[in-house]
Amino acid sequence: MTDRLPSIEDIETARARCAARLRHTPLLRSAALERRIGGAVLLKAENLQHTGSFKLRGAMNAVLALVEQGHTGGIVAFSSGNHAQAVAYAAAAAGLKATIFMPADAPAIKTRLTKSWGATVVPFNRLTDDREALARAECERIGGALIPPYDHVQVMAGQGTAGLEIAEDARASGLTVDAILAPVSGGGLLAGATLAVQSRFPAAKSYAVEPEGRDDMRRSLLSGQRETNGPGGSTLCDGLLSPNQGHLTFAVNKDHVAGGVVVTDEAVLEAMAFAFLHLKLVLEPSGAITLGALLSGAFDGRDKTTALLLSGGNVDPATFERALAYADKV
Repeated sequence: MTDRLPSIEDIETARARCAARLRHTPLLRSAALERRIGGAVLLKAENLQHTGSFKLRGAMNAVLALVEQGHTGGIVAFSSGNHAQAVAYAAAAAGLKATIFMPADAPAIKTRLTKSWGATVVPFNRLTDDREALARAECERIGGALIPPYDHVQVMAGQGTAGLEIAEDARASGLTVDAILAPVSGGGLLAGATLAVQSRFPAAKSYAVEPEGRDDMRRSLLSGQRETNGPGGSTLCDGLLSPNQGHLTFAVNKDHVAGGVVVTDEAVLEAMAFAFLHLKLVLEPSGAITLGALLSGAFDGRDKTTALLLSGGNVDPATFERALAYADKV
């Protein structure tokens, strides 16, 4: 890994490198949603990406970049779920073995799917274990390469390919993107997508969307330094539990992101129900949070064109059933 920040050239290189391996996901619109919001809404359906989330973009770019450099050893990662699946898939596609450190309390569906791609899953306690230290020790033991979930130039560049698709598909439809909303954990998707969209639409404003009680990005933008979430603070958004921003991701986001938006779990559940009933999309809580920001009014989408990153759809049945209980409210 390098401490170099990603550039738009890195993102364009990532798109070319991964074009045959990634799905160009649709940019959807909904008349029902736009009537309710009072503005144009562009929905980037990353739940339809291979492995069910945007995470494959960064993982695939990082793995293929390693292969270009001659790496033939194992791949190691740590993740609450979607990055785990993505690295497992990308490593398998490149013919490499993957070892993934996952929280013992990760959703069962994410653990099962990660194993289905041939990865070895090692559980850890997210409250007491240092996941990165565990992963680095494994890298040293096997001579492997670590692919972290966000603070990595190739990972951020790969995530940025989603932003390129948003910007170019919007322009092809005659639209100008005024705002982009991205869910935030470590900040890699926000950083990459923001760089990409603003390369095509310099006036576009980018916003970090976080669960209530886990808004370190919003607070970091206000203070100008990396803030940390305290212990606890439960949320349904299991993919948005990073304690703080990465050094590289925050270095990008502090200069390019306009602000943060906080969303309640109830608003997330309502957004999941809305997506299922009106968009025919299955979203996990972390993937629905940007839609929740818009529907709840936490972000005002009136009289503008807003792009939402719907980041993933790997939801366990019990949580999805809970969301559908909100169907009569949407």
